Amino acid sequence: MIAALWAVAGRDLRLARRRRVEALLPLGFFVVAAGLFPIGVGPEPQTLRQIGPGVVWVCALLAAMLSVTQMFAGDHQDGSLEQMLIAAPPLLVIVAAKVLAQWLATGLPLVLASPLIGLLFNLGGQAIAVLALGLLLGTPILSLLGAVGAALTLGLRSGAALVFLLVLPLTVPVLIFGTGAVAAVEAGQSAQAHLSLLAALLIFSALLAPLAIAAALRISLD
Repeated sequence: MIAALWAVAGRDLRLARRRRVEALLPLGFFVVAAGLFPIGVGPEPQTLRQIGPGVVWVCALLAAMLSVTQMFAGDHQDGSLEQMLIAAPPLLVIVAAKVLAQWLATGLPLVLASPLIGLLFNLGGQAIAVLALGLLLGTPILSLLGAVGAALTLGLRSGAALVFLLVLPLTVPVLIFGTGAVAAVEAGQSAQAHLSLLAALLIFSALLAPLAIAAALRISLD
């Protein structure tokens, strides 16, 4: 199963490498959208520190949603997805591999770019570290929830819009705890509670979301 997981994840990463412009679009959107806020709001440091965590998390959410809508679409169009359903590895392994590849291609670059965005919002060193750690815990949740929406809307004409409508309400706790962790550090308090809740949400999503994705894929292909 481990070999099958890395084989599918490696295949998706190679495909993403061949479509570099499409793969880098979420990162470009994240950097540009978050970077425009300090210009529009103004250079007041206190104001930037207050709005910074929320802006970064909202931009990360929107950037993640740009890529999850196509997670299964290409395989569905060329018939690969049907072959995966009847392949020897369990569907859960294939689903986990595709979500992992999507996060490595789009979610991890957002985490790596977050310190630069934190500097634009005049955040301190500890706040930037907590912001990056929160995104490291939160972006996989966004990928898992987005994959559920992508599987449910597979093959539909307005699938991208429906994914936003289905997934955005579910991501509210992630945004609350992610921004709350940075706000706690800025207020001189500990961010451990918020990060622990993010970790709990990640474990919960990692256990249940693949089951929902696999069931949604079977329904969509029936």
